[in-house]
Amino acid sequence: MNIPADLKYTKSHEWAKVEGESVRVGLSDYAQHEISDVVYVELPSIGQAVEAGKGAGVVESVKAAFNIYAPVSGSVVEINDAVAEDPSLVNQDPYGKGWLFSIKVTSQAELSSLMDGAQYEVQIKSGAME
Repeated sequence: MNIPADLKYTKSHEWAKVEGESVRVGLSDYAQHEISDVVYVELPSIGQAVEAGKGAGVVESVKAAFNIYAPVSGSVVEINDAVAEDPSLVNQDPYGKGWLFSIKVTSQAELSSLMDGAQYEVQIKSGAME
């Protein structure tokens, strides 16, 4: 299982990559493996306000539909149109071409509540999807 150390993680298995004042968001390798083949992705709109821990989009797999939760609060500044057109990118390259959207962060303090790679790995080993 791939858990890049330079990313932050949520208990609901989203990853967050800090890029200046923005955070790029995607599903972890663990999550994409657990939900199986992704067949549809509903992304938030550019400019949409999102709140940490609240639903910001939906991923549908051959198993079921799952909410995508915002790891931080802010406004959506970019979405990955490529993943909307080809949802399998989430499975093929979850930390690269399969990213979902970027948020301009309103509170940098929220970043400290996210897990680092080591903490996320412990969570995975102790439990399952939330």
